[in-house]
Amino acid sequence: MCFEIIYCCVYLYLSQNTCEMKKFLVPTDFSDTSKNAARFAVQATAHIPGAVIVLYHVYDKIAGGSDGSPLTETDSDKKTVLGSALENLRSELNGLSSVDIEYEAEEGSSLIDQMKKYVRHNAIDMIIMGITGATRLEQIFMGSNSLNMAREAVCPVIIVPPDAQYKQIKNVLFASDFKNVDSTTPKAQLKAVLNLFKPDLHIVNVDDEHYVELTEEFKVQRNKLEKMFADYNPQFYFIRFYDFLDAISSFTADKNIDLILTVPRKHGFLTNLFKTSHTKKLAYHSHVPIVAVHE
Repeated sequence: MCFEIIYCCVYLYLSQNTCEMKKFLVPTDFSDTSKNAARFAVQATAHIPGAVIVLYHVYDKIAGGSDGSPLTETDSDKKTVLGSALENLRSELNGLSSVDIEYEAEEGSSLIDQMKKYVRHNAIDMIIMGITGATRLEQIFMGSNSLNMAREAVCPVIIVPPDAQYKQIKNVLFASDFKNVDSTTPKAQLKAVLNLFKPDLHIVNVDDEHYVELTEEFKVQRNKLEKMFADYNPQFYFIRFYDFLDAISSFTADKNIDLILTVPRKHGFLTNLFKTSHTKKLAYHSHVPIVAVHE
């Protein structure tokens, strides 16, 4: 009897806490964009009980700081210098909220590979990353560590644009292709992200063949999504527009969207969003963070 009671208590605890996000990895190279992402992370998680931010830096064997100043040759000396830099960054961030901030510096040749290992070995729930690169968003995102990490399936990734400033996240856009939503929608992870912010949910589909009346298949998929996200009072929008980017940009501005939620696929939202052939700056997206959640 006692064993059954203990088992039930443990099961109840796990079932209540399975989808709670509490540990957030924030990679930094001490650039302005990575520091901005760290500020965003600290402010965005300030309301989460027990939240932990881990500032993470990967260094290689090259002896030299980002400003050209020499570093000593031993790994221990390098780690000491980087530890001081991470401690300084933590001190800067401590003034923004009371969230617990830790830091870690590891040697490695690939940031992506090291982050994947760290996420798996340290039960990280989400990565929050800044963006570095040229001024045009197409160049900033394409080929960047942020986009490469978003393509991986280790955990959800928030991509924070360089000029993004945190404000309360009230409106979230979820871009869906409305195809086989039962099997292609990662319900648990999407709900875990939504539960962080408790926003209004706007589910959007862009298709140049939409007419006044939805097809029966679109209605079926909409009903499934409506039941799936019933707790978030979803609102649905079917936009007839040829240019996906322009449609999302306009919607983001019109509805004051604070966060864009996506499920990357081979030819999905992120692929279209960061396609190198686009020359128009994604002006409306320059301040809107994007969350990549995998199937």
